[in-house]
Amino acid sequence: MADIPLQPPPPTGTPVTTREALDEVSPQRRSARTRRWRRQIFAITWLAYVGFYFVRQAFSVAKLGILDHPSVNTVLTEHVLGIIDAVYLAAYAAGQFLWGMWADRFGPRVVVIGGMAGAIAAACLMGLNSALLVFGGAMVVQGLSQSAGWAPLCKNMGNFFSVGERGRVLGVWSTNYAFGGLVAPPFLGWIAYSVLNSWRAAFLSGAATLAVVLLLFVLLQRNSPRDVGLPEPAEPAESAESAGSTEPIESSESTDPAAPAEPTAPAGQRRSAIALYRETLRDRMVLTLGVCYFLLKPARYAILLWGPVIVSHRLPEINKVGATLIPIAFGVTGVLAPILVGWVSDRLFRSRRVPACVLALGVLTAALALFMPLTTAGSVEVMIAVLAVIGLAVYAADAMISCVAAVDFGSAKGAGTAAGLVNGCGSVGAILGGLLPGFLSGGVLFTGFAGAALLAGLLMLPHWNRVPRPTS
Repeated sequence: MADIPLQPPPPTGTPVTTREALDEVSPQRRSARTRRWRRQIFAITWLAYVGFYFVRQAFSVAKLGILDHPSVNTVLTEHVLGIIDAVYLAAYAAGQFLWGMWADRFGPRVVVIGGMAGAIAAACLMGLNSALLVFGGAMVVQGLSQSAGWAPLCKNMGNFFSVGERGRVLGVWSTNYAFGGLVAPPFLGWIAYSVLNSWRAAFLSGAATLAVVLLLFVLLQRNSPRDVGLPEPAEPAESAESAGSTEPIESSESTDPAAPAEPTAPAGQRRSAIALYRETLRDRMVLTLGVCYFLLKPARYAILLWGPVIVSHRLPEINKVGATLIPIAFGVTGVLAPILVGWVSDRLFRSRRVPACVLALGVLTAALALFMPLTTAGSVEVMIAVLAVIGLAVYAADAMISCVAAVDFGSAKGAGTAAGLVNGCGSVGAILGGLLPGFLSGGVLFTGFAGAALLAGLLMLPHWNRVPRPTS
């Protein structure tokens, strides 16, 4: 007599209730979940970096009220505010070298949440107390907190998207910082000077906006596909060969969905900070990206921080409102640039990032070198056109170097460290972008920026055919 099974299989038509069983029975369902999570991670990380700008830009908006306030401007003079800016940028640069590595070791989630919390606290402190030491200390905290955003969020995106699609995807995603820089100042200025009539409101409203974004981030963000039971993104088998690469192809990590996710690995299995940096510093491409970003960043920050002053000097007949509005052309094309350069790198150059960088740097070199001669006539239309071209070129190269290429060449496990190293080098250059316009004439300034862009392009040129090593 045959044995009777204790647990007979369910009859035909019985629904499967567990997520794992459903995924196993229906690949279409798993594919739908993958698409949903990829869209969700894209949206929440994009929004997270935009949110950082509502606190980052609060100080620049508040300066107008601080300098007009009799009881404050005797201590917080224009020179003192400039020094505080430099302190902030120095702290921001230092943080870039730290937080990307932490994102590799502990996952992007904890680093970004900590950065948002620190930025909110620093902004609230500056909105409630105008003492010089409080402002200086809060700006150090603000700089360190702001730097916890970019590299960890780049790593987060890299975890969900493969090399073959990152150019297009991260190109669109990289519009976040240009968009944040466009929308945050007018919003904060409207709240501070039209609604509440207080410069302190710029800090407090920025902190409130970022607090809402922080709540959404906690609810919607996850570090990697493995955290939600999905496999790592697959790489196209022909990606390296089709690009004509001569680089050795190596496998950097397992894509087995059953393997433990890196951020949740035991502490003893995590590579030390020194090991992560040692491995990253051995990569010649990552070092090249860092040097190039250092050369590129001063031009972008000079126009961001001094744009209205530069316009006013070249077009003295323009009033203050016009001098403030004209540089918007620089930011508008800056939003479009990452989308365009990402598509070009994926479609035209088959996931090679360097050719797109070199072309953007070439256009930037020409635009910077011609800025002074072209704006001599005092034409508003020419000024807008030149700033638009500079914005398109500088943001295209910026997005490709600081995000897409840094994540690609940093490998899956070192993407945060690589992005942090590259962005740290760029942030050191940003300090120069904030200081040099106050000491150099326009001709010397733009000639120097053009030479730096040319040098960056020449340094990238030998890597024209280089592609990142596949992760599987």
